[in-house]
Amino acid sequence: MKTEAEKRAERLAKALRANLGRRKSQSRGRDAGRGALSGEGRESADGDAKMPQDDSE
Repeated sequence: MKTEAEKRAERLAKALRANLGRRKSQSRGRDAGRGALSGEGRESADGDAKMPQDDSE
């Protein structure tokens, strides 16, 4: 049988793990959003990266 203190410690540990998982997920989402906004890693639908054409010649 577990004491109240042990039960509480387990609940807190579980809540901390869940919180860490949410924060990591949010961080990944923000990082992915920044990459899309800045143009990093963008590819066309067929998978080939498109490069802008330089018509200054």
